[in-house]
Amino acid sequence: MASRKILLNGKRVAAEYQAIGSGDSETSEALLYWLRERFGQQGPRFGCGVSQCGACTVLLDDVPIRSCTRQLHTVDDNAEIRTLDGLSGKRPHPLQREFVELQAGQCAFCANGMIMGSLGWIEGRITAGNHEVPSEAEIEDFLSGATPNGQGNYICRCGTHTRIVAAIRSAAKEMVR
Repeated sequence: MASRKILLNGKRVAAEYQAIGSGDSETSEALLYWLRERFGQQGPRFGCGVSQCGACTVLLDDVPIRSCTRQLHTVDDNAEIRTLDGLSGKRPHPLQREFVELQAGQCAFCANGMIMGSLGWIEGRITAGNHEVPSEAEIEDFLSGATPNGQGNYICRCGTHTRIVAAIRSAAKEMVR
């Protein structure tokens, strides 16, 4: 069996994974299952299985990715992966706190994707020098996949979309300081 070493939520971990073939024809298990089954990460969830809904989103080297279709052999050794499970320390992250305070998640199945995707998007803006609080329109564009990086959409089937936008905007005010 092949193995992979990563930095998971700030902690060095390693585990084997299932791989078939080699080189260009290699396939391996999805990052989502490896994180959930080997390391007990419950934040990323299986939603659609085809990178459409965002429920499985994690940050890979600070970039939001869909872990349901990302094969583990394509993740570099020593890559940094952040999940919702490792987001908060002694206090909830501003995104987590605002999602709770504004009741942005009715069933909360989408919350992992909304929070982790927004985190990567806002941190990416800050890293690029943009310290402006995103407007509601910018947040809606991000969530719909209409942003320049086209990272995909994030779907909430419960209809709490306006509260999700408000929670992201409120948390961004604190994050961009």
